[in-house]
Amino acid sequence: MKKLLLVKEIYLEGFRNLGHIVIEKYFKVFAWFSFVMFFIVLYAFVYRMATGFAFD
Repeated sequence: MKKLLLVKEIYLEGFRNLGHIVIEKYFKVFAWFSFVMFFIVLYAFVYRMATGFAFD
């Protein structure tokens, strides 16, 4: 739980005092898009490992 709160604080600190509202919204959307894409790739990798895919 402590690590989750630390990640939340890093996320909030990263977007504090960024400036223009459009830039702030763009970076927030880009951050969430990046998190989602990372978890999709992670899921695909774990799925391939679980089904015995040969990484040749």
